[in-house]
Amino acid sequence: MQPDCLILYVHSPAESVLFYRSLLGREPVEQSPNFAMFMLNDKTMLGLWAAHDVQPTGLHRGGGSEIGITVETDTEVNAAVAAWKASGWPVLQSPTSMDFGFTAVTADPDGHRVRVFRPTQG
Repeated sequence: MQPDCLILYVHSPAESVLFYRSLLGREPVEQSPNFAMFMLNDKTMLGLWAAHDVQPTGLHRGGGSEIGITVETDTEVNAAVAAWKASGWPVLQSPTSMDFGFTAVTADPDGHRVRVFRPTQG
């Protein structure tokens, strides 16, 4: 098996599409009132499913996991945070160095965390 789709349960797919469209810089490849899908790369998709429509019912909501986005430089991490602030998104973790690299975290409208990081070299 090779996982190729991540699905987040969201309050409003339309509201989440606005967030992810801005974050990813692309349009969803599929969108309906209760679901939207973005291509993350040539093999992986991100689905946004209306929580009230999920079958079987899911018990968990945002904040218990995170989406990681790898960048090449600290400057890209700082630029991401500047863009988040300009968009009015929360900065849950300001740019900081951690064991795995230089990183910062925001959250989507449902509290799903998005981490941007430049991995530690070597």
